[in-house]
Amino acid sequence: MDGLVLKGVSKSFGGVRAVDPTNLEFAKGELTALLGPSGCGKTTLLRMIAGLEDPTRGNILLDGADITALPAHKRKFGMVFQSFALFPHYSVRENVAYSLTIGGMSKSDAYAKAETLLDTVQLGGFGDRRIGELSGGQRQRVAIARALAQEPDVFLLDEPMSALDAKLREEMQVELRLLQQRLGITTIVVTHDQREAMTMADQIVVMSNGRVEQIAKPQEVYHKPANAFVADFIGKANFFDGVFADGGVQIGTLQLQTQAPFRSGSAVKVAIRPERAEIDDRPGENRIDAKVMFVRDLGPLREYHLETAIGPIIVEYAVGETGPSLATGDTTTVRLPPDALQVFPRGEAA
Repeated sequence: MDGLVLKGVSKSFGGVRAVDPTNLEFAKGELTALLGPSGCGKTTLLRMIAGLEDPTRGNILLDGADITALPAHKRKFGMVFQSFALFPHYSVRENVAYSLTIGGMSKSDAYAKAETLLDTVQLGGFGDRRIGELSGGQRQRVAIARALAQEPDVFLLDEPMSALDAKLREEMQVELRLLQQRLGITTIVVTHDQREAMTMADQIVVMSNGRVEQIAKPQEVYHKPANAFVADFIGKANFFDGVFADGGVQIGTLQLQTQAPFRSGSAVKVAIRPERAEIDDRPGENRIDAKVMFVRDLGPLREYHLETAIGPIIVEYAVGETGPSLATGDTTTVRLPPDALQVFPRGEAA
């Protein structure tokens, strides 16, 4: 198969397994995000792909050829690290051209290519500047241009925007995604930021404790999480512990109506996204008395933090939608639509 393929790749350090046996396919020209909390194994997996770590078991294939034992410098992979690792005593142009000149390209040709790459990352005219004269976002673009200089088959980025402030980070996510789409390079990004993954990726690989929890497109990961961990890690969710009964879930003395493939009596965890819960005083199923404990205004969104008999519930509305206008201390009724409830085995982390 064309593209990058991992077959049963795992990594152990002594008696500790950092990455469980993993099968993954990275389609040509697509951007995949390896997403998960710190220590979940995503960077170790990226380093094995790059050739910086040897897999304990398994094989790495590129366009059908086994590259598992191929040294990192022969893989023709571009990589941007968290620290960028730029040479402060070199100019921007010299940083970008470095790998070309040490590879034997003439200085004039390398500098000409560097200028083209700087135009590509919107740094035309910055070639003579020193690294210390650049902002964080500009340094990141230099690191990207340098990684692209070798025309890599695969582009690898390890938490590339973690050092940037929030506003610049979001701007750079869009810029990097547009650049990747324009160049059509197979790209893998390691991140712990679910907004970053949702913004940039064609495919998200969610990881925890060294294993892959779900592989899917961003909207599927959000709306159809494979388990409670994914539902909790991607976006926000209200969670409740209960017992599955015919046609619903028993939570304390309350019966919530929903459909799920569980045996009656199974211990389950129920999740609902804040935007799917509703404040609705009309009678009907899955309605619970609630008291407003806090109102959080977030500009385009408003969150109502409610206290109910089954625990706290957050309800979210887009400002401008037809919605309630409530204040702290008000009483109301919250509705949990049956088709919005997601039910998972109780043993799963959340």
